[in-house]
Order: sequence, then C-alpha cells, then structure tokens
Amino acid sequence: MTLERFGWTALRQQEFAVYAADGLLPGRVVGEHRSHFRVATAAGELTAEAPQRMRKSAGERSDLPGVGDFVALRPALGDGPAAIEAVLPRTTALIRKASGEKRPQLLAANIDYVFIVTAPDGDFNLPRLERYLALVRESGADPVVVLNKSDLAQDLPRMIAEISALAPGIAVHTISARDLASLGEIERYFDGNRTIVLIGSSGVGKSTMTNQLLGRVVQATQEVRAHDSRGRHTTTDRQLFQRPSGGSLIDMPGLRGLELWNAAAEAVDAFEDIATLASQCRFANCRHVSEPGCAVRAALDKGEIDADRFARYMKDAPSPEKKGRSGRR
Repeated sequence: MTLERFGWTALRQQEFAVYAADGLLPGRVVGEHRSHFRVATAAGELTAEAPQRMRKSAGERSDLPGVGDFVALRPALGDGPAAIEAVLPRTTALIRKASGEKRPQLLAANIDYVFIVTAPDGDFNLPRLERYLALVRESGADPVVVLNKSDLAQDLPRMIAEISALAPGIAVHTISARDLASLGEIERYFDGNRTIVLIGSSGVGKSTMTNQLLGRVVQATQEVRAHDSRGRHTTTDRQLFQRPSGGSLIDMPGLRGLELWNAAAEAVDAFEDIATLASQCRFANCRHVSEPGCAVRAALDKGEIDADRFARYMKDAPSPEKKGRSGRR
C-alpha cells in the first residue's frame, strides 16, 4: 500500500517533515468510530486513538481528526492502538451544523469533489439541492450534481434544465448506478488520485454507486420500495475507500435535517446572482421590501428572479444589521 494512492503528495511530505523527525508515521483517516479511528498507512491499516490532551485542546469537535484527514501517528507499543499526535492542514473541509446542537460537525476533509446525488423520484427537491450546493461551496471543494436512476425520470430534460438554472456552470451527470457503463463519465473525476465524497438523502442509490465505482461490495443495500422506487440506505458510518484504479471515495449516511454551519456566508454563495443585485440597490441597508431603487425588487417584478428562490434568499441571507452597513450609496 502506498499513501500516494490516497492522495499523499510532495507538498504533504514537506508538511510532514517536522513530524518525521520525531519518529512519527504519516497516515490518512479512513474510518471514524465512537472510540477509535481506522488509519491507512504505507504499512497497512492501523487502529488509532486521539489522545486526551488533543481532545481537551480542541476548540471545536470539528478540530479533531475526521475521515479524510492526513495525520501524524505515534506507533503503538505492543498490541495497543497508535496515537494521533497531529492533524495536517486541511485543504478543504465539509462541515455542517451538528444535528440538534450549536457546534460544527466535520463530515469529510481534504476532498476534491463532492457528488451531490439526487434522484428523479420523490427525492428531487430544488431547495434542498440549493442547500447542498451552499454546503459544498463553503467547503472549498467542487460540487458535481449526479442525477441517479435517470431511467425512471418522466421528464429528464426539464430536470436537467432546472438544475442548470439553479447552479449555472455546475456539472450535471445523469446515470443509473446499477448500469456500470453509465458511470464512465463520472469516473474521470478520480484521475490523479483525487478524493470524492457522495452526499444526498437516504435511498438515492449512494451505496450502489459506491459498490459499482469500487468494483466490489463494501456497502450493504436493500431492496427498492415499490411505492417510491427508493432503497433504504444502510450506511451508518462515514468511510473512505480506495479505488483499484486510483482515487478515493467517501460514502456517508443520508444527511437528515441539513443545517448549514455558516448559513449567512453560504447563503451569499448559493444566491450569488441575487446578492449581486442587492449590491446595486440604492440604499446599502435595503431590505428588498418596498424601498425605492431596490434592484432586487425590480428584477423580481420583471420575473428575472423566481419568487420561491427569493423567499429562500431572504430567509438565509444576512440582515442589513448583521452586515453592519447603512446609509445611501
């Protein structure tokens, strides 16, 4: 096993030099469990723990190691677990607000692309897709929309057009995960030992995609329900898998109750076109209600902005008070 196949680069080697001098080993977290981590190293996969001092010094839970992190390991003495002494700087980090809490939760680190998987059945939901896109943009990774089960679509061109209008410039691929040939166009994203994470609702076919892209069964799948053409997602932990042909794939459980960690900033990214119009309003503290010279209302009245999308922007965007701006432009 070589770490290069897991995305280890010459730059990572430079970052690790100080730890190598201390006798530590490089590795990448491939599994996160309640009490331990699974870490891939050049010598094979190891079980490791985060020392208590690391847990105490972490400002947030998201500062602790997570799936996709490159780490510095102190080998175990005897049969015990190795110790994670440090987490190398992250190039990207997919973070959401922890369910039911006010703290950030790391979903995956050091990812190149995020496949947002949806399906043309009851899961197809543009507002939710919009929030996924905001989450991915905030991470620093590149979003790719994958419309799975495209053979079930009643009006595929319309769906593609709606996604493209919602996210101009974002790649949209239509596949059927059970048809291996249809996955060819998305396999190129793994070139160069890149890391890809699959996100989406439960039952959209992420586990089937994972098994097909890896060429082996690593995730259990269940039968499709007849009434809505959806399988019941059985992934319970986030895991990173290495593909035989190169690159890494992270599958994770369906995200329920998706809450954005930095909602205001992500809203600006998700509604960049509306935010651009807002910057052209006559007043800097324009609320886009009835103020004179409101560029947003003008576009809304002309039908250039979808009313439902504008309502979502108003819900998530920072208020004029939060922006700390006021006065005439």
